[in-house]
Amino acid sequence: MKHVGIDVGGTKCFGVSVDEYGTVLQEVRYPTPHASELIDLLASMFHELEGETTLGVGVPGLITADGVIKASPNMKGAHNIAVGPELRERLGIAVHVENDATSAAFGEWKAGAAMGARDAVMVTLGTGIGGGIVMGGELQRGANGFAGEIGHMIVERDGVECPCGRRGCWERYASGSALARLSGGTDGMTVFENFHAGDQDAAHVVATFAEWIAEGLASLTNICDPEVIVIGGGVIESFATKIDLLREKFSSALYSSAMRPHPRLAPASLGERAGAIGAALLVADSTS
Repeated sequence: MKHVGIDVGGTKCFGVSVDEYGTVLQEVRYPTPHASELIDLLASMFHELEGETTLGVGVPGLITADGVIKASPNMKGAHNIAVGPELRERLGIAVHVENDATSAAFGEWKAGAAMGARDAVMVTLGTGIGGGIVMGGELQRGANGFAGEIGHMIVERDGVECPCGRRGCWERYASGSALARLSGGTDGMTVFENFHAGDQDAAHVVATFAEWIAEGLASLTNICDPEVIVIGGGVIESFATKIDLLREKFSSALYSSAMRPHPRLAPASLGERAGAIGAALLVADSTS
């Protein structure tokens, strides 16, 4: 049986069909449309992927248990969009809509870098920051399905303005867009290229960026005490060669660092497929 999963990102919608083990059979991608056109695109992608009986969708923002997007700061027009209910009616199949980073966390937990862990945190560093939490062997969704919005932890009171309407959110300091801001407008890939070439200004930016990532990871560790923190997203793919630098900054930021076991910091192993695979496996799991 094929299960379809689609990860809705800030710039692209990436879809896969998988078997019951998470093996990818097909994949497609399209630019992310305005929220008013999202449901049409998702239905079209489901058919293109030759979906059969289930569709899982990962979407950034606050997603209700029924699959309604209540708010998504990095997606234009995404307020009270009934993705789940409308797709169920249109396609006549089982549809599960989840926060995109929660979906990625499920994918890495079931088929990636967090396999075998009972307590794990997934952090996705992209345009913003998303997260997913597994505790006691259970994916955590919270009372309203909104758990894991870690990018909107306040790390600096009255700090940089965030698209969510508040100031000082972690994602304004440790995401891809934050890296561009810290570098004075240089895109992240160029920053890392300059860093690897020995540029001292780039080295300072990367060190500062690592400190901001570490501050958030330390707070998550204090709250969740995970065995492993899986770090994914486009930013970390560029940063992966300097994971030791991040570990160093994390150790310095962690409460009672010398007196406790440290969680393992692991780059995500499923890459850009994590959210889509996780979404597909989530709905398969919920209907089994």
